[in-house]
Amino acid sequence: MAIRPKIASNSQRFLEPGEQIQAVFSAQTASQWLVFLAFIIFFIVNRYRCVVVTDRRILVLDAGKWTLGNPKSVVRVLPRSTRIGPASGLIWYLSNTLGEVLRIHKRFQDDIAQADALAWTQPPTGSLPPPPPPPPGYSG
Repeated sequence: MAIRPKIASNSQRFLEPGEQIQAVFSAQTASQWLVFLAFIIFFIVNRYRCVVVTDRRILVLDAGKWTLGNPKSVVRVLPRSTRIGPASGLIWYLSNTLGEVLRIHKRFQDDIAQADALAWTQPPTGSLPPPPPPPPGYSG
């Protein structure tokens, strides 16, 4: 199974009723260059994260040390208005907006752009303006 559908499927238990996934991607906490310097140290300090962007919020989920697509717990919940990108970088993008420094591979840059675009086209839940006042003389 491809990584995006796997993350989306395995993240369903962390969603609220009716919450819709808009984008998913994986990230890691340790620098990929550490693998070349000290293979064992990389696997000691690295944690994989699944980032699930919904219509209501952004979930950063811990996937552990060994797998990208099987989230185990919620690390943090961020407002849906949080901007993740713009993603850049030849191979890796370093994001500081998700509560910790996360390294996101280039293959997920389109997912980040999609998530950011959708964040600005939808009003946040509960932010609709109040209804207009009744007309003068209304005794309803």
